[in-house]
Amino acid sequence: MSHDLNPDLPWLDALQWDADGLIPAIAQDAETGKVLMFAWMNRESLAQTLQSGRAIYWSRSRQRLWKKGEASGHFQEIRSIRTDCDGDVLLLAITQQGGIACHTGRESCFFYEQAGERWRAVCPILKDPKEIYAK
Repeated sequence: MSHDLNPDLPWLDALQWDADGLIPAIAQDAETGKVLMFAWMNRESLAQTLQSGRAIYWSRSRQRLWKKGEASGHFQEIRSIRTDCDGDVLLLAITQQGGIACHTGRESCFFYEQAGERWRAVCPILKDPKEIYAK
């Protein structure tokens, strides 16, 4: 059974948060439409994203807010935020600073393509991660 989004509710309340208070978020290049990455957001990260104009996610592994670009400088400037008919996934149209969304130094995190019995990397590394994350 579908649970359509109720646009009469306050915007954060209208969304369908999972049992952990999270919602999936897809970051898409606002100009090309290319899917760059997938991450999770909670209410606080989504509210801060809207306020700051930059993508802020919830890191499940670190159990803290993750300001995309805080370590790499590859910030994501928000152009629009959409949700689907059920309100259970977000689509962020973004401008990717530096042209690199993935920690591997690639444009997109979706660089593996299924090939026979294996996954094959099909997108080039634009910048060595050692250079990106050198402190």
